Amino acid sequence: MPDKSVDQSTIKMIKKAKSDGVETVWDRLAAQEPQCGFGQLGICCRNCNMGPCRIDPFGDGPPRGVCGADADTIVARNLVRAIAAGAAAHSDHGRGIASTLLASARGDAPDYPVKDEAKLKALAGEFGIATDGRSVSEIALDLAGQVLEEFGTLKGSLQFINRVPGKRRALWDELGITPRGIDREVVESMHRTNIGVDNDYVNLILQGMRTALSDGWGGSTVATELSDVLFGTPKPVKGSCNLGVLKEDHVNIILHGHEPTLSDIIVHAARDPGLLQEARERGAVGINVCGMCCTGNEILMRHGVPVAGNFLQQELAIVTGAVEAMIVDIQCIMPSLAQVAKCYHTKIISTSPKAKFPGAEHVPFDEHNAMDVAKKIVRVAVENYSNRMVSKINIPSDQMEYMAGFSVEAILEALGGSLNPLIDAVKSGAIKGIVGVVGCNNPKYKQDYSHLTFVRELIKNDILVVGTGCAAIACAKDGLLLPTAAREAGDGLRGVCRSLNIPPVLHMGSCVDISRILTVAAAIANALGVDISDLPLAGAAPEWMSEKAVSIGTYVVSSGIFTILGTVPPVLGSKNVAELLTSGAERVVGAVFAVEEDPVAAAKLAVQHIAAKRNSLGLDE
Repeated sequence: MPDKSVDQSTIKMIKKAKSDGVETVWDRLAAQEPQCGFGQLGICCRNCNMGPCRIDPFGDGPPRGVCGADADTIVARNLVRAIAAGAAAHSDHGRGIASTLLASARGDAPDYPVKDEAKLKALAGEFGIATDGRSVSEIALDLAGQVLEEFGTLKGSLQFINRVPGKRRALWDELGITPRGIDREVVESMHRTNIGVDNDYVNLILQGMRTALSDGWGGSTVATELSDVLFGTPKPVKGSCNLGVLKEDHVNIILHGHEPTLSDIIVHAARDPGLLQEARERGAVGINVCGMCCTGNEILMRHGVPVAGNFLQQELAIVTGAVEAMIVDIQCIMPSLAQVAKCYHTKIISTSPKAKFPGAEHVPFDEHNAMDVAKKIVRVAVENYSNRMVSKINIPSDQMEYMAGFSVEAILEALGGSLNPLIDAVKSGAIKGIVGVVGCNNPKYKQDYSHLTFVRELIKNDILVVGTGCAAIACAKDGLLLPTAAREAGDGLRGVCRSLNIPPVLHMGSCVDISRILTVAAAIANALGVDISDLPLAGAAPEWMSEKAVSIGTYVVSSGIFTILGTVPPVLGSKNVAELLTSGAERVVGAVFAVEEDPVAAAKLAVQHIAAKRNSLGLDE
């Protein structure tokens, strides 16, 4: 059991699930063993119906598929398709937020007023939209329209790449990987990987980079920036996390997925006096809304809503027997949830036309009458409180406080309005460098262990960590998002944290909010007059599993940041592709991937990389 997680609440609920006869993700992983070796190496192809084809890694079988594609082509095509899928997921999220802003500006979504007018005007300035003497609705209408044009092909390049240092933009232009339009790059990647189109592995990888950049500097940035406009730009907030945040005497609602359009309005609906009265009439003290996964990150950093856990805890929250409803929208939602819920009284409520789940109750969410739909959903949960199976309730006591909500604006405010204090701390060596730690959980690896071990090794070496997604939740559960965690940091970082009263690990949001990290990196590079690749920075995804993480890693490397993967990607079936990603890309984009499953060894790679970058900049002379 201990090899499955370092989190005590997770271990307790895995035991309870076994006792209750409930199958979890770890059981299904065991049933799949041994997993397909061809798939793990990335050398199987189903891109046409002449296959499926596979290349024998030992050289005893045919060296090419039916169409003639070799291992290099097959691995590159599979990788680019994964990048396209990940970029599509993040970018479609961004499109949804932009569409909501458009509806709000037109007066068609009255439950979504603009919460941050200053940010609206700042973004309008980036797009060349006039703001003087104009109403919020007029500005928002123009901004939403121009942002939605970013998904097409007419402009020629994305607006937000203007934040990128000139040297980096020139490099992208030279390589032909400057993203032209968000949808265009995803579509072209799918086209190029079709039977009989692109079969040059280098050319394919370059298109994968361009597609990933359309995510990082396009769709994800859109999602982050416009979410701030609509729901408020995060500021430091305190709260609590882990399964212990569930309350036995409350109606418990878990919000799981990724789009704040749904989760934000549910938080407000759950505070409705009428619904609270209905809950009390059914014997509950109140309504307890908790987050899960990236939706949890969205609402914790804007409302201080408690987070019940990260990706691998979604089934286990239901296993507590205390959840009346799990409300889901899109991404990272296990199809198993409806099956697990059958063993308890929990209702799974799906809300998006893009994501239906057999066995779940579907309540279509509509931004045009959002509050009415949100109250309807909350009422379903309240009415379900009476159906609890008291004998099956077992809520772990484990919970931890955290400090979250470090948006770019919040960081600037903490630093007195300028990045100069951060830059000075890096120059002086008080902070040796910065590492973004992001990504999912993967049941092949002990839950949270790689995240926590990797992060602890970094902060004791005076490296500031910024985190998003499930990695950030892992740090929150273990106390690393508290200012007191600075005691585990090196002398320099500890001093900076104590002077600003901040943790050594800064929570920057959900997975699309990695765009915040890119924005800070670009701003520092611009301030110093260098490229992003010159900075003492690194990225890491110690427990990644999603195609979104493939896109993230690729746009981070393509932006010039050395990136460490803690789980092995399916590219080892092609020596050429693997060498390009882990070595050759240094000569092309100034950064590479490294793959290291041991988090201590991975941290050493990051420390060595940052030391080398500091040396190149002459910071330690």
